[in-house]
Amino acid sequence: MKKKIDPKDTNRKEAFEHWMKSPMPMVTLTKTFDVTRLYKMSKRKGWKFNMLLCWCIGKSASKMEEFYLLPENGKLYQYDRLAINMIVNNIKGGLSFCDIVCNDDLEQFNVNYLYLTKTISQTCQDILDPEAAIVGTSALVGTELDSIVNQYSGIYNNPFLAWGRCHKGWFKVTLPISFQFHHVQMDGGHATRFLEELQKTMNTL
Repeated sequence: MKKKIDPKDTNRKEAFEHWMKSPMPMVTLTKTFDVTRLYKMSKRKGWKFNMLLCWCIGKSASKMEEFYLLPENGKLYQYDRLAINMIVNNIKGGLSFCDIVCNDDLEQFNVNYLYLTKTISQTCQDILDPEAAIVGTSALVGTELDSIVNQYSGIYNNPFLAWGRCHKGWFKVTLPISFQFHHVQMDGGHATRFLEELQKTMNTL
């Protein structure tokens, strides 16, 4: 459920006043993650690596209240659930989108992931959840990338994570992930805490 709230009643009051009207309110941080455990689990169980990574993102984000707040059109909204947005190549050669609700149950998340991504790929119809706080993702696996910067205009204000192809070393597999967020939603300290939590989730999956 989505509801409008007064920024003065939240700990984002000052951030809202400082950044809501900024022409470039987005911030991007990039961290290289050790994804060896996810990579091995994907190979062993036959699960998609991208699904495992998205589940870890949702699991980590759901622990932080900042992800449930989102600025939009000069207002601040609060949500009671999170969803991961996926971008999928469809059969017409274009892109389709779906929102997968974050779920602590990895196997259920996998079922939802496979069903929704297959459906939008074949139907070319987006499946979106307007009542959920969305964490955007984009996997550009055509090459290894050091960093990805998305639009900074504030048109799309939801947090967004993007990555390229994994780097396979002798002893571990690594992956740089770019994390973009609106400064009204969180500060750099919150963002770095989320990135640390994401690595912990990957390590203990």
